[in-house]
Amino acid sequence: MGHERVRTMEELASVSGISRPTLSKFFNDPTSVRASTRQRIETALERYDYVPNVYAINQNRNLTRNIGIIVPFLADPFFAEVARNIELMCGAAGYNPILLSSHGDPDREIRNLDSLRGIKPAGVLLAPLGRRSRADALHAFCQDVPTVLFDCDVDGVGDAMFGTDHFQSTGMITEYLARTGEPPALFEIRNAPNPNANRRRSAYEQAMRRLGHEPILMVVEGEGWAFEEIAHREAGRIFGARSLPSNTILCSNDRLAIGVLAAAYEHGLRVGVGEGHALRVAGHDDHPFSRFTCPSLTTVSQDYDQIAGQSLDRLISIIGEGARPDTKATTLFDGALEMRSSA
Repeated sequence: MGHERVRTMEELASVSGISRPTLSKFFNDPTSVRASTRQRIETALERYDYVPNVYAINQNRNLTRNIGIIVPFLADPFFAEVARNIELMCGAAGYNPILLSSHGDPDREIRNLDSLRGIKPAGVLLAPLGRRSRADALHAFCQDVPTVLFDCDVDGVGDAMFGTDHFQSTGMITEYLARTGEPPALFEIRNAPNPNANRRRSAYEQAMRRLGHEPILMVVEGEGWAFEEIAHREAGRIFGARSLPSNTILCSNDRLAIGVLAAAYEHGLRVGVGEGHALRVAGHDDHPFSRFTCPSLTTVSQDYDQIAGQSLDRLISIIGEGARPDTKATTLFDGALEMRSSA
């Protein structure tokens, strides 16, 4: 049999069809994988002439099997879903997940990292607060510990980043709403704490101008992560004053949209498409409850599985190689339009 040389575990995973987490488990402890899987890996090692970095593996054995997972706000359904997926995948790959929430506080974000540093984690998956993060402190931590960012990027921080292409996703739903009715107004919180709000606003404005419309911003006041409560209160105020700038509202996220739907119901505004409806409402994220609102919410779904899975795969690959990448790679996934009854 001719040999085909590969040099890294990532390359071996790609050509063999065996996942990086499984390869990592094998190299740390061959008995930790099933006999059939072990045979496949040994066959691949022979075929592709791959020699693992024994020094790096021995170094990794001196580390804990802990992987830190830090999210901005665990009660937010998006972060809860991604964290749930990552926790399960960590266990399947032989690692112990340690989940922490920053609760929207940049100082707490750093304290969480300091807590993880004390237990010498093998690596960290970080969904940062973004523009509110203390970038210098994040960078200092990531110099010492393999770190992959997900959902939101911070320049110069981490070994890789995985998230959603918000210009594609927000642009897509803006175009859909403008094509099927009145151009949408964007409903958002001033200085919103969620890290991707600014990107979505920029994407909305860009899409509206590309379509020949002036952006319509419905910027409301509010503090913290109680998005449903803020949207319910502020949309109710707007509906009561009859000052709605468009009969189509695109909310910056689904949690805001849920609050707007509740306020519309209380003010006798029927939400939906077609004759007899006063208002169309859409969101972004595909919140787990968005299918069950009344009416069901039109939105954009983010690829939870890919964001979670590829973030963890890349981190485990870095841990297994025992070497940090020279450059930080960013991978963004497209959103998918979920057309339901509300718009």
